[in-house]
Amino acid sequence: VKTDEQTGQTVISGMGELHLDIIIDRLKREFKVECNQGKPQVNYKEAITKTVNLREVYKKQSGGHGQFGDVWIEFEPTVGDGLVFEEKVFGGAVPKSFFPAVEKGLQDCVKHGVLAGYPVVGLKATLVDGSYHPVDSSEMAFKTAARIAYKKGCMDASPVLLEPIMHVEVLVPDEYMGDIMGDMNKRRGRIMGMNPVDGLQQVEAEVPLAEMFKYATDLRSMTQARGSFTMKFERYEEVPADVAKKIIESAKKDEDEEE
Repeated sequence: VKTDEQTGQTVISGMGELHLDIIIDRLKREFKVECNQGKPQVNYKEAITKTVNLREVYKKQSGGHGQFGDVWIEFEPTVGDGLVFEEKVFGGAVPKSFFPAVEKGLQDCVKHGVLAGYPVVGLKATLVDGSYHPVDSSEMAFKTAARIAYKKGCMDASPVLLEPIMHVEVLVPDEYMGDIMGDMNKRRGRIMGMNPVDGLQQVEAEVPLAEMFKYATDLRSMTQARGSFTMKFERYEEVPADVAKKIIESAKKDEDEEE
């Protein structure tokens, strides 16, 4: 049993469907614990694919002191996790004391992307320019301006959804090769190679994690329990548009239900 830090789900692993069914039955019968069960959530991520420049002015007047923050930020894709923040402000257009507020506003935002609320990776934000008001400017105003700029900027920068791709190795007797290859294609898998190993055939493939749930059970039924497989994380890759559309719709539906 482990808790997935990104999704917050409690994930129970077992040797097969029956093993998991028995564990859930015991939880209910012996420990009186009711649980909502379903597939583990996939740790998707989001990224932008082009560079955008935009200026965002946040102004609020409400009697007495107002709020004023003005930022000009360039968003561009980069390599790596999370956010890379830089500033290239000349001539004190934005006082240095407000730089941390702009960065903090952006750091808070990258935890949730604009497409489906997944964490954003590979984002570089450069504070290029801006302005301030000697009385109304505050850290909160600049933080808010940065957040608004982030939402607009990421939407304009052709955001995409990324999914974990797994390296999968399947060992099966020769006669099941056709079924295994056909099944891999259905799972959006790419066959990377085939090798004879100890009288069996080894199939190497790259497959999205989202398509690999229940594979142990399916492989057992396809090969009369004579097949086995191993799987490890390879990299993140852009989700095809038709699949991304369904994931985004599902995320928005879950968000609406929570509200």
